[in-house]
Amino acid sequence: MLADTIVALGVNHKTAPVAIREKLAFSGDCKIPLQKLEKIPGCEEFCFLSTCNRVEVFFVAKQREESIKNVLDFLFTKSGLTSKESKEYSYIHQGTEAITHLFRVASSLDSMIVGEPQILGQLKDAYRDAAEFKSTGVIINRLMNKAFSVAKRIRSETNIGSSAVSISFAAVQLAKKIFGNLNGKRVMLVGAGEMAELAAEHLVTQGISRVVVANRTIERAMKLARRFKGTAVALDELVPQLEHVDIMISSTGSPDMILSRGQVKPIMRKRRNSPLFLIDIAVPRDLDPKLNGLDNVYLYDIDDLTHVVEINKAERDKEAMVAERIVKEETLKFQQWLENMEISPTIVAIRKKAEEVREKELAKTLSSLNGLSTKDKKSIEMLATSLVNKLLHNPIVFLKAECAPEDKEQKLDLTRKLFGLDSGQSAEDRMSSE
Repeated sequence: MLADTIVALGVNHKTAPVAIREKLAFSGDCKIPLQKLEKIPGCEEFCFLSTCNRVEVFFVAKQREESIKNVLDFLFTKSGLTSKESKEYSYIHQGTEAITHLFRVASSLDSMIVGEPQILGQLKDAYRDAAEFKSTGVIINRLMNKAFSVAKRIRSETNIGSSAVSISFAAVQLAKKIFGNLNGKRVMLVGAGEMAELAAEHLVTQGISRVVVANRTIERAMKLARRFKGTAVALDELVPQLEHVDIMISSTGSPDMILSRGQVKPIMRKRRNSPLFLIDIAVPRDLDPKLNGLDNVYLYDIDDLTHVVEINKAERDKEAMVAERIVKEETLKFQQWLENMEISPTIVAIRKKAEEVREKELAKTLSSLNGLSTKDKKSIEMLATSLVNKLLHNPIVFLKAECAPEDKEQKLDLTRKLFGLDSGQSAEDRMSSE
């Protein structure tokens, strides 16, 4: 069956730690891995995906066992891992499982953060590279485009991507509730914690116009500021900078609070009470809880954000269940398309054989009838065509009817035998010998 020729083979955040995934990292020219895959015997169509959380090859191969071994060798060739370790850290999905896996990847159901949108763009880029390299064919082309439409359907029919399920993203969602639109807003990062960096990344994608980094070590502040095309300031400049920013994210390692209510109150007068959003993701806390008592100052700490995340995780899990159902539905639809692909050559062969017989018998009949008008000949031709179509109708409906994969194979085999499609003898030769 055609479905059985589809394979998804790879490594991701579920099967291997980052130390292993790093060994498989592919960087530089995207054509290099495609060129290597092209040399693998039996790899008829393929697409290569490489991100920080996964390295995968989606391919079509009739001799699957040999191709799987070679693709596995390709992925781990420079890793220094043994063959046993390679199998331990990788996964292989074949047939229906491979189709379902790709649809789940495209829809971010297989992502570290379920619902994140980046993976779909990465998969589209991988497919574009493969298509330009001409390593895709009818099956991979259809499979990838179907994966994109499945992801789009899940985005439109569920709310899987609307809830924040990471601390950094939760901070951004809260900022949007306060300001509505983040275009043109200014943010200050205090400290250089990883969660603050991630929050800043999310904010930048939402249209933040300016990033200021304040840190005890000015070199570290400058390095981080360059990443966001912002400016670096000393930690001593924290308070006066508050006059010019809308959002502050603090994640220092200070044992004491670095900002008090008394320091911010006069700043709010200078700001004419324009909203100030403070995010404290430091443990112990950087910011005075009493800041929340000031008008138009909105302070959230790590516990507030964690609470938002937990609520949203429960909501997203419900949406994920709906998304999984959609994946199952679309997998069945794709399998039906593959089955029709298998049936088509047999239907074409039946029609071709019937047409050969019709033309042969029509020619014999017309040559034996003298004095027929053009109209009479046309009527006889139409009669012959109609008889052929009516006789073929039920066998073709029988072939197209839904059934189990093993029954489909039996039906195809039986039909080809009944119509003598694999005998190697032409219709004309058979009629001559009868």
